[in-house]
Amino acid sequence: MGVAKPVEVVVRAVEVLNAVASARGGRSLQELHDELDIPLGSLHRILATLSQSDYLRRSPVTKRYFVGRAARALGGGTGPASARLVQPPPALVEAAAETGETAFLTELVGDVPVCVSIVEAEHPLRLFVRIGQEMPLHAAASSRAILAHLDEAVARTLLAGSAPLTEYTAGTPSEIEEVIAVLREVRQHGYAVCDNELDPNAWAVSAPIRDGEDRVSSSVTITAPGPRAADPDARERATRAVLRAADALSAELGGSRPVFTDSPA
Repeated sequence: MGVAKPVEVVVRAVEVLNAVASARGGRSLQELHDELDIPLGSLHRILATLSQSDYLRRSPVTKRYFVGRAARALGGGTGPASARLVQPPPALVEAAAETGETAFLTELVGDVPVCVSIVEAEHPLRLFVRIGQEMPLHAAASSRAILAHLDEAVARTLLAGSAPLTEYTAGTPSEIEEVIAVLREVRQHGYAVCDNELDPNAWAVSAPIRDGEDRVSSSVTITAPGPRAADPDARERATRAVLRAADALSAELGGSRPVFTDSPA
């Protein structure tokens, strides 16, 4: 039996996926057309199909295409779709060791905050955070620490694209204006806190990571079950640890952030 002839549309779809996955900043329609030499009409149909099935996502802000949830799930976290997943850096390992709690990194992949690296807690954590997990824009400290440092108009656009905003608990902000008010507090304090808003029995604190151009597209988070985070001293230790980790991770990117000196609120 001879080798089956490749189906052209499938080959082109794979080429599009590989091209998008290889670009950290996503790809525009024109860039994909220029690189792959796929006619624009065919390219539109491929992109629409891949987006509909969540293999690709199109940013409502930049109009660029990024790898979607379905593509990131392929291969159990291996291959080009998960190229952004990273080994835990020393600062993340130290934060987890210092607090005994789960510490993880979140990166804005296109318009979606995604957990890209994690160090599990010494103690069991009922709230399940995993590599490749998308973090809700409105309800997760890790997302708010990033979203708070985007232009407010951009933040509103992203939140509108996520609507309706799921009420995970009675304390979850479910209106865009509520979330915007929370983001303003995050900017004021320099870190984000999520207290029983994403999970009814979980607390988290997150700080932004800045690059050499003072941009924020990632964050570092420490999260713990509510009972272990009930003590104000435990929360302050976790906040200090996450801010030190953010300082170290920002420095690695050539960025900086104010060194935390006062007691956290």
